[in-house]
Amino acid sequence: MNIASLDLRQAVLHNMHGSSESDVRHTITDAITSGEEKMLPGLGVLLEVFWKNSSAEEQKRFIDIVQQNV
Repeated sequence: MNIASLDLRQAVLHNMHGSSESDVRHTITDAITSGEEKMLPGLGVLLEVFWKNSSAEEQKRFIDIVQQNV
């Protein structure tokens, strides 16, 4: 991992720290609906947080959804 990716990861986590459920939903929805590629790394960081903190069942459900829709 290089310094730039670590800085981006930390920046996203810092910016999201303490966010309400509504804030998180808005951030994700905005990133997806904007269609801007610059938002993809931030979504990747949020996916990493989800993955690391999900049960095997939740991860399986996520994989199933992705697999069925790509």
